[in-house]
Amino acid sequence: MEKIKVAVVGTGFIGPAHIEALRRNPNIEVATLCEVSEELAKEKAAQLGIEKAMLFEDMLKDEEIKVVHICTPNFLHYSQSKAVLEAGKHVVCEKPLATKIEDAEELVALAKKTGLVNAVHFNLRYYPMVRQMKTMRESGELGDIYSIMGSYLQDWLFLKTDYNWRLEPDKSGDSRAIADIGSHLLDLTEYVTGLKITEVMADFSTVHKTRLKPLKAIETYSGKSLDESDYAEVPINTEDHATVMLRFDNGNKGSVTVSQVNAGRKNRLNIEIAGSKANFEWCSEKPNEMWIGKRETANQQLMKDPSLFSPEAAKLIGFPGGHNEGFPDTSKQMFKEVYAAVVEGKQPENPSYPTFADGHRELLICERIIESHKKQAWVKI
Repeated sequence: MEKIKVAVVGTGFIGPAHIEALRRNPNIEVATLCEVSEELAKEKAAQLGIEKAMLFEDMLKDEEIKVVHICTPNFLHYSQSKAVLEAGKHVVCEKPLATKIEDAEELVALAKKTGLVNAVHFNLRYYPMVRQMKTMRESGELGDIYSIMGSYLQDWLFLKTDYNWRLEPDKSGDSRAIADIGSHLLDLTEYVTGLKITEVMADFSTVHKTRLKPLKAIETYSGKSLDESDYAEVPINTEDHATVMLRFDNGNKGSVTVSQVNAGRKNRLNIEIAGSKANFEWCSEKPNEMWIGKRETANQQLMKDPSLFSPEAAKLIGFPGGHNEGFPDTSKQMFKEVYAAVVEGKQPENPSYPTFADGHRELLICERIIESHKKQAWVKI
């Protein structure tokens, strides 16, 4: 089997997650690692067992590299994705696709022009239970959708001393909680229900108006603490918490709440969809089970089992029923679909995976949500 050689750019929290998932697909070789400096690239490549360490610009000239995964801070996504496409390589970009809507529009157009495979890492679509909900809705088991309620709660920015580059608008963009985790929830909502969000009404709050920025490097989710002298107090202008009311193209309503300051909630996405025949509820912290609510018969608890799932959802299951699968498996399954397109050498007409167009869609919704908060009014998408 001839392996597809891949470069991964960035080694924060998500870069190594991409690397681990790529290595679980047998036709892929993570051949090159890129970082901001040659020294850091060599250090990280040695830690992660990757043969080549390069600067981004040098990697673009390497003809052996066929696909590039962009796992850098948000403000680099546009320029790096554009450079990769212009170098004739396929690209998988972390969300958000860009920090400005016009940059995302340019990337969508460029990707279409080149015909190269392009994907945005909305990996939460790839929990088997998420796709099962989607196929059950498509087969009519949910009925007409009445309402949608979602939340995405974390606590990794709960303390005033918690700090990360995502708190800095020049690196992350004008929104934080909505753009960072809310984008996953909003993408999942439209993906599962088949509905489109048409209007939004948002209200943000910044719990910590200032934070203590560490003067030493500290990794995301590390839980490490520093001494008082190791911090500098800085103002915070992005949201810790947001609530958004939604209107959908079927005329019905919904709401989402996102927060990065909910103590004890490590990474909890929850979605509940109320329909005319049933109610579906799924939580990412219990990814292998789904609650199905009924009015006139007993409620049901569906457990992950390929023998009980639709063929479309069963394709995302790697182990028999009773063997739990979770977050790392979502990227593996997404990349399996993306690299099937890479083998063909071009973007499919109707890709099964989230594309740059999906990345543009979520950025558009996020921008309208920011606008709504500023205006304190309903805003059309």
